[in-house]
Amino acid sequence: MIVDYLREQFIIELKIWNGSAYNEKGEQQLCEYLESFGLKTCYMLTFNFNKEKEQGIKDVKIGDMTIHEATL
Repeated sequence: MIVDYLREQFIIELKIWNGSAYNEKGEQQLCEYLESFGLKTCYMLTFNFNKEKEQGIKDVKIGDMTIHEATL
């Protein structure tokens, strides 16, 4: 999802947790989006329905890009 607000663009990705490998692919996909839009920061909201899930917010750095990742 791309949000245009006050002449700024924000990339927000919504995912359902399907394992670590799937999550890493999502992070790489977001980096490609960032490159194509000339941005350095984006957001990923992951819905995890596992009973033993780890909730919270973390920043993932990939090169000079930052993904603010929240897991619910």
